[in-house]
Amino acid sequence: MICVALPGLAISTDQGQLTGHGLEGFYRAGRRVLSRCQVRVAGREPLAVQARMTSADRARFIGTLRVTPHGGPDPDIVVERTRSADGTELITLHSAAARPLRLPVEVALGTDLADLGAIASGTVGPELAASVHDCGLRWSCAAGASSVTADPPPADAIASAGLLRWDFDVPPGGTVRVELRVRLDGAGPVRAVGRAATGPLATAQATGDDPRVRALLAASVADLQALLVRDPAHPADTHLAAGAPWRCGLAPADALVAARMTLPLGTRLTVGTLRTLARTQITAPGPRCGMIPGPRRDAGAHLPPGCTGTEATLLFPVLLAEARRWGLPDHETEELLPAAERCLAWLRTTVGEGPYVSDPQPGGPVRCETQAYAHRAALLGADLLDACGRPGGDGLREWSRKLRATFRRDFWIDDPGGGRPAAARTPDGRPLPHLCATAVHLLDTGLLGGGAHAPGLLDRVQTEQLARLLGSPVMDSGWGLRGLGAKEVGYNPFGHRSGAVRVHETAIAVAGLAAAGYEKEGAALLRGVLTAAEAFGHRLPEMYAGEQRGDGTAPLPHPAACRPAATSAAAGVLLLNTLAGVRPDAPGGTVTLRPLRGAPLGEIGLTGLRVAGAPFSVRVSRLGLAMVEEAADGLQLGV
Repeated sequence: MICVALPGLAISTDQGQLTGHGLEGFYRAGRRVLSRCQVRVAGREPLAVQARMTSADRARFIGTLRVTPHGGPDPDIVVERTRSADGTELITLHSAAARPLRLPVEVALGTDLADLGAIASGTVGPELAASVHDCGLRWSCAAGASSVTADPPPADAIASAGLLRWDFDVPPGGTVRVELRVRLDGAGPVRAVGRAATGPLATAQATGDDPRVRALLAASVADLQALLVRDPAHPADTHLAAGAPWRCGLAPADALVAARMTLPLGTRLTVGTLRTLARTQITAPGPRCGMIPGPRRDAGAHLPPGCTGTEATLLFPVLLAEARRWGLPDHETEELLPAAERCLAWLRTTVGEGPYVSDPQPGGPVRCETQAYAHRAALLGADLLDACGRPGGDGLREWSRKLRATFRRDFWIDDPGGGRPAAARTPDGRPLPHLCATAVHLLDTGLLGGGAHAPGLLDRVQTEQLARLLGSPVMDSGWGLRGLGAKEVGYNPFGHRSGAVRVHETAIAVAGLAAAGYEKEGAALLRGVLTAAEAFGHRLPEMYAGEQRGDGTAPLPHPAACRPAATSAAAGVLLLNTLAGVRPDAPGGTVTLRPLRGAPLGEIGLTGLRVAGAPFSVRVSRLGLAMVEEAADGLQLGV
């Protein structure tokens, strides 16, 4: 159980006690400030009876005790612990005893002040020695210091044992409380961006015949708010951390992907993300000029690691162009346009006279999804340049036209089953025939004006065949889309890129299939993800095992997955917006609705979205008919 309010985390098991084992503990900025917090009442540990998340940043644990002699089997003390990511824990004892009780309470504390990376690799040292400090204990080492203070102050604080003690007199039916506050020296209190009154994300809500839509959107928005981080040098700008507990920093490609999927919640997150990444853009002359730097990322068994900087660079102008359609003000578009132009200039320089973008540069394979990113960036970038009166749009369109023709010839592999897109072409031109989830990016063509989608790299027949493949049992696990087809060499249901279900890729597949008119395949994937979300308490991890769904089974968690993760939380927003089919064109003063005609989840309503800077609400009937219930003044319904 992971409570998140970055830069704070609290990681617990369902037993409630923090034992110091594994990842358990309170964290601040990637350092474990408290690893052990064990409560004993009358010399015994409470028996755990319930543990649940009450919000993205808070968990509640209930335990019971029987302290009255000869009182029968029923517990007469309930111990409630509310643990928060901001470093606080409230311990409440409720007495159901018929007589007054004197309860000795002990809290054993300890920490190693270890870095999260060291904990993950198993290189943690022993607990540090404690010292009595203020109303609690303190630990220090070369890496820093942390402390725990208690209210009310303990009757005894024993540094050698790391122990705080109280003796409480509790009347019949009475309650006593102890609040612990964990702090990292030199750090102020955690002030989560998502809890601010002026957060960048609208608090949208969903209703409908299927109660899961309400729970999914609520959990998605809460997790997104918990993962918000401020740029330390520019605190007005916020972006999403990639996920907890492993990736609490900025991952450029993930931040852009998540910001794009959350455009229905407003454009403020997009502005903060784009500004933050524009400041990292390489502007020095050379082959990398215009790139958004990013780390290498594993690509599975058949390809070398790819460069997430390539993906981020090609996504930057796409996000700016689509944010403008959702209502990004003109002055903010103009502010960010030079960085987008540098990204597009990098694209043209990189391809030169050739049609393809290799990844990594130079000399890497020509990946299917990278060509989809580049094609989309060219078309939406050209649209953006034209709208802003800047040159270069015609050249980008001409290049994308040539890319379409070449891609359809070079990347399509004919076979008796109808063919498939190659996962990549090696530097010597050899196609890799493996069926991968990365092919879904061929369907994610981007939003243009008037609610229209840009053309894709595949022709109509190829698109139909890809839809059939994505909807087949080889790719659809019943819980979502596998990263690699189950019959492919190297398939591993737990493989990051070789079989596990990656939630955001499934959401992109659902949206792309719906846009292309293949609602049956898209709806099946949608239902699978919603069912998986139930098993995860609607807090979807970034990935889970691609094992085939069967009667009485549940999706298997991936031990290395972040949960929450920015892309999977944002995927919930994309999935529900796909059901409603909201396609805005704020500069044109219109919004087009293209809901799933089959209404696979029955009636659904979305309220509190943001289009053209104003609240927007839409309802889709059981017949698949959409109706706008709230919109900005002057916004017209598109055809």
